Amino acid sequence: MKASGIALYVVLLLAVAEPLVFAAGGCVMSELLPCASAIASGTPPSVECCTNLKQQQPCFCQYLKDPSSKQYVNSPNAMKVARACGVSIPTNC
Repeated sequence: MKASGIALYVVLLLAVAEPLVFAAGGCVMSELLPCASAIASGTPPSVECCTNLKQQQPCFCQYLKDPSSKQYVNSPNAMKVARACGVSIPTNC
């Protein structure tokens, strides 16, 4: 799948996941939208992406437990973006 196709997939996934507000307060999957292009293309993440990742970090286990968001958060490029931002994605939730 080409990078543009992956980016479209990520945007569509986030559009569907937008209503998913998790009980932990402030866990909104669409907050990760600024990271979509970096994840899809493998380019360095923006400052906004890193800021949002850091704010959403407490939500990662919840995102990983949800089938609609797990493949987005757990993808190899998402892991690279997280490392570039200095954020760790848990492997054990």
